Amino acid sequence: QVQLGESGGGSVQAGGSLRLSCAASGNTGGTYSMGWFRQAPGKEREGVATIFTTTGSIDYADYADSVKGRFTISRDNAKKTLYLQMNSLKPEDTAMYYCAAARRAGLSLVPSQYNYWGQGTQVTVSS
Repeated sequence: QVQLGESGGGSVQAGGSLRLSCAASGNTGGTYSMGWFRQAPGKEREGVATIFTTTGSIDYADYADSVKGRFTISRDNAKKTLYLQMNSLKPEDTAMYYCAAARRAGLSLVPSQYNYWGQGTQVTVSS
């Protein structure tokens, strides 16, 4: 089992920035893809960003079109922590943000492909 815990959410004005963190614990050995997802009230959970690190320690990332150029996903494997730097935030970015881990290689923004989930951290962007 892998436990995930998000932090860093909060309330900001449009145009502001936040950095989310996700600390992993438990059985974190092996190959994992990691991702950030969000869910706004009344909407389905959607993929925001995903990252996969190769055995050669090269990171590959992918993003939802709605956040490309504004959000950056990164990971510190030594600290077992995943990050999401969010810049130029918009009111439509308001949602509960979740980190997730998948026991698989490759990139995916599909929630059903992830095995482990955190409890979420709320991000609210006001206009």
